Amino acid sequence: METKGSILYLEGITVSFDGFQVLRGVDLYIDRGELRALIGPNGAGKTTLLDVICGKVKPATGRMIFGENTDLTTLEEHDITMLGIGRKFQTPSVFRQLTLVENLLLALRQPRGVWSTLFGTVGAAQMDKIAPTLETLGLLDKAYHKAGSLAHGEIQWLEIGMVLVQDPALFLLDEPVAGMTHEERERTGQLLQRLAQDHAILVVEHDMEFVRQTAHRVTVLHEGSVLCEGSVDMVQRDPRVVEVYLGRGHKDDADN
Repeated sequence: METKGSILYLEGITVSFDGFQVLRGVDLYIDRGELRALIGPNGAGKTTLLDVICGKVKPATGRMIFGENTDLTTLEEHDITMLGIGRKFQTPSVFRQLTLVENLLLALRQPRGVWSTLFGTVGAAQMDKIAPTLETLGLLDKAYHKAGSLAHGEIQWLEIGMVLVQDPALFLLDEPVAGMTHEERERTGQLLQRLAQDHAILVVEHDMEFVRQTAHRVTVLHEGSVLCEGSVDMVQRDPRVVEVYLGRGHKDDADN
């Protein structure tokens, strides 16, 4: 299959747990510089698909081609991360007692132990990576605040930053705006659109207003299979999506 222009191509991905097929022959490609939303009802297989891409779950069948011609199905999680796939999970895992700079320093790829990282001097090269990241996140003025003092949305942005400093070619984000205020959701959408200028992004999200405002394309999963794919407008008008996900007669105001 031709993958020119695509950063990730999935073909025939099947995953079974205890005899139950969670993913059923999923085909998916993501272009470089694309912000793709992955939506679908609970149990559709969205998070499992992210688990497969990052190597946490191995598919029973299928292949995943990343970059030029690297098959991810044979690789472990660490190897996939080093190739340039970064993931932010739904629940943040920041170190609340550490400053934002310290959190980002720990996230940098570097051959240093935790203690030398925390108590050593932050080098100029490291700050050259950390400071622009904090500026992109809108958190530069809180660089030396403890992460535990941040608002919910700011913690989510910090964790996005902890992935960003690793220079991933592909971001995987699982419900990044869950629990956010309206203003925080808007700022997150703007942040992801900026990041999509230099990175491909695959985001699982239930907030359809957020998806409408940010996504370039949308893939709908239903019962482990791709139901449809296309622009937000096209997907929302698809009668199959209205039936199984958005809710009959509520396609214009569905939230989840």
